[in-house]
Amino acid sequence: MDKVIIVRYSEIHLKGKNRGYFERVFGINMEKSLKGIKHEIRRRSGRYLVECFDENQTDLILEKLNKVFGIHSMSVALKVPTQMNGIFEAAKAVCSESGSFKVDTHRADKSFRLNSMEISAEIGGRLLSVNKNIKVDVHNPQFIINIDVREDGTSLVFNKFFKGAGGMPVGTSGKGLLLLSGGIDSPVAGHMIAKRGMNIECIHFHSYPYTNLQARDKVIELAKVLSGYTCGTKLHIVSVTHIQEEIHKNCNGEYMVTLLRRFMMRIAEKIAAKCGAQCIITGESLGQVASQTIEGMTSSNSVIKNLPVLRPLCGFDKDEIIERSRSIGAFEISIQPYEDCCTVFLPKHPVIKPAIEAVLAEEAKLNVDGLVEEAIKTLEILNI
Repeated sequence: MDKVIIVRYSEIHLKGKNRGYFERVFGINMEKSLKGIKHEIRRRSGRYLVECFDENQTDLILEKLNKVFGIHSMSVALKVPTQMNGIFEAAKAVCSESGSFKVDTHRADKSFRLNSMEISAEIGGRLLSVNKNIKVDVHNPQFIINIDVREDGTSLVFNKFFKGAGGMPVGTSGKGLLLLSGGIDSPVAGHMIAKRGMNIECIHFHSYPYTNLQARDKVIELAKVLSGYTCGTKLHIVSVTHIQEEIHKNCNGEYMVTLLRRFMMRIAEKIAAKCGAQCIITGESLGQVASQTIEGMTSSNSVIKNLPVLRPLCGFDKDEIIERSRSIGAFEISIQPYEDCCTVFLPKHPVIKPAIEAVLAEEAKLNVDGLVEEAIKTLEILNI
């Protein structure tokens, strides 16, 4: 008998005539996630089998696949030829030593001489005859032995389902550019949008030398966390030091954050056009900080000409965001005490509800186009 991993996909089965495209992308993403691990992946009528791997790497493979969006569930199974003695030996191998159980059989191969109920009854009876510490309970069993009789002459026997990441395969919903700061929120926002199938590239704004190189390294680490879910990403790094200095020199300090956000959006839209991104993604949560009021968001949005801005965390409170940050493995990196560019020249009392007329009046004191172009010249791109 051979150990295999059964992979069942999530929403792909709803895609009708386009299902083949989603399955292809899904298969490619699984292959990318298992790069460097000896294995083979085969598609089997609505599911995939990972085979021919070193059994010592089973947990590592499950860990890698658990970050692949589109997976509904997984099971570690024993694959045997479809004959009752082999199925029984596999069932005995996965059976618990004690407790109540039932056998649940799915028979895709209708030519097999026994139907599903007959297979379950015979295998259950054989298990009871060799283990006096187990008993049958078909209504509330402590464990279930699953038997999947396939059309290709093999059967899969397993006893556990592992929940997958869900969602849609990354790459099936276009591309977005994520404003990645160094905080808790933006990696969570990127993860949520990637779960809906969007390919993610990241842009980070820094204010070196006012911010240090550890802040940059922190963002690179966060991009690496995201790349584990997105099959790789690119990190666009842009300096806005000169912009902040000009705002500080020429404008009312209370508008520093509002004006800087508008510059970030302008720069992000230009970078998005260069990399083929179809939207901008931010980690903003309504009312969380001064720049994230509806007036602040309106001010930021007003400089975007052609792209939608997605804010997947808009209705989340901080505790919910922190919980998600922990679950994706980003939280401990995000809370490292290295400041991002938004803390530079931060006023004591930033404007909370900026009136657009006042914002435009302050912005008129600056050479906006020149500052944006100067920022883009500092662009550095890292493949993560």
